[in-house]
Amino acid sequence: MAAGAGLVARGKPASAQGLQQHVHNEPPRRGARYSLDHLTHYTPLQDYSGIITPAPVHFVQQHSSEFPQLDADEHRLTIHGMVDRPLSFSMADLKQLPSVSRVHFVECHANSSPASHNPQSSQNPNLGLPVQYIHGMASCSEWSGVPLSVLLNEAGVQKGGTWLVSEGGDQGKFSHTLPMGKALDDCFVAYGQNGEPLRVEQGYPIRLLVPGWEGPFNVKYLKHIKVVDQPYNTWNESMNHSVSRNDLGGKARWYHFEWAPKSLITRPSAGMEMRKGYVQITGLAWSGAGRISKVEVSTDGGKNWKDAKIQGPVHTKAHTRFTYDWAWDGQEAIIQSRCTDETGDVQPTVAELGKHWNIPIEDWTKPERPRAIHFNAIQPWKVARDGTITDAMFI
Repeated sequence: MAAGAGLVARGKPASAQGLQQHVHNEPPRRGARYSLDHLTHYTPLQDYSGIITPAPVHFVQQHSSEFPQLDADEHRLTIHGMVDRPLSFSMADLKQLPSVSRVHFVECHANSSPASHNPQSSQNPNLGLPVQYIHGMASCSEWSGVPLSVLLNEAGVQKGGTWLVSEGGDQGKFSHTLPMGKALDDCFVAYGQNGEPLRVEQGYPIRLLVPGWEGPFNVKYLKHIKVVDQPYNTWNESMNHSVSRNDLGGKARWYHFEWAPKSLITRPSAGMEMRKGYVQITGLAWSGAGRISKVEVSTDGGKNWKDAKIQGPVHTKAHTRFTYDWAWDGQEAIIQSRCTDETGDVQPTVAELGKHWNIPIEDWTKPERPRAIHFNAIQPWKVARDGTITDAMFI
């Protein structure tokens, strides 16, 4: 199945487009995987500038084999459970309430996972370059919508209501829990992306936006929010996304929240070629804890680090663009970046991350690597003398 297949063409009248009029169909894209229970589109991080991901190439992780067809005129968001006033909001209701527009990244919990560093994937032309299929389940947009605190205040949260269960209107009713403290802090129900209505693949007509936390919290096609007094064991939290960990004695952690600081060089990167002389290294850095305060670049495999230039504006819990001017002498090199966020947390090496998770460094080099999520280790790219570049994460 070709990427973009089944989406309606731009320019057709609304009557012809029907319920999918906001798909804004684009030419088939590279960087996609399809299966019976997943539709995945990887963002081509290597191909755009700045920090805003163009909406047509924002990553997609759909837990079904098709996108739901929802009518915005009929769609409603219900807030119920431990509230004084159960409420049902239409799209018109939501757009009459106070709104915000903020720039935030969204990242799948499995982005950059050890298993994605698979040399065989580079043989599949549909997946794009390694930086795309390894790290491309992360994107950054300007989202617009209603603060969740406004909706919860309207409903009146009862004493003891400490968690939310969010449910989508898709075929599988994707569900996820959310602590009340985070919900009242900076979460919102988004109906716009980069100045236009949400696209179908991004949750049209509304989705939850949980800044800085892993992707599954950002429930698409949002239909129900239930206020409860404890976290629920939804499928993705307790089964599908649980990973046994050595540091927990082989037990699985069920709940994962904030993304730690992370950065990577997007150009030049694996699959590209360099010429001797001036090279502008560029990439992205982000953290679920807040703003990026510092980015450093090494061209000798981490022996020495120099400050990169950070391009403003620097938003909280958003991608931050950095650049570094380098004169390549034609010798073999390892280029990599690391970032520090405003809390002082520094992006780790794979060895440091393995030590924290009690995973021996030699395990990372085995053909079947340990399963891991929230993988934010420094990404090294190896530059050969002939200018070719390869992934050097596990060499």
